[in-house]
Amino acid sequence: MADLRPSLGTQLRHLLELLDGAVEQAYRDAGLDYRPRYTPVIRVLLELGAVSIRAISEGARVSHSAASQTVAQLAERGLVEPVAGDDGRERRVRLTPRARAIVPALERQWKATNAAARALDAELSHPLSALIAEATAALERQSFAVRIANHARSNDGARARGRPRSPTEPSHGSPASPAPRRAKRKPSRK
Repeated sequence: MADLRPSLGTQLRHLLELLDGAVEQAYRDAGLDYRPRYTPVIRVLLELGAVSIRAISEGARVSHSAASQTVAQLAERGLVEPVAGDDGRERRVRLTPRARAIVPALERQWKATNAAARALDAELSHPLSALIAEATAALERQSFAVRIANHARSNDGARARGRPRSPTEPSHGSPASPAPRRAKRKPSRK
């Protein structure tokens, strides 16, 4: 019978929905048109001023694509604007006056959110923030993709020790493909 317990990914997505949904509602309640995903980008721009998308990606610890998408959303809301880099070729962004005007309200929300997170940590058998930091460090040492591949190989190895794999049975999760056939050599006519 299949294991019906939710997977780690499903559990994490649900937890994030619970957390982000509440944080987003708190922003709405405070009269802010703002999403939780903006915070890492806004914080980098507050700290560093006008910077490239690459610098935002590195500072916020998100992918370049995620940083670029978030910057585009912030630009649509009038919270960031493009500026020329030092040599005129590099695209940089900075906070707009509108964004700077809402920073005090954002900081109040961030303070309340951090206090709520500390209270949640205190209720748990192990602080969630510590477990997340520990899991992140472990995955930075060895990616989840490598871990999956290692387990797929060890499962294939265990199966191979139990019974031979048929030529059409897939290995490592890849679709079955027959072994390439060698072309028969035609006898030469000399």
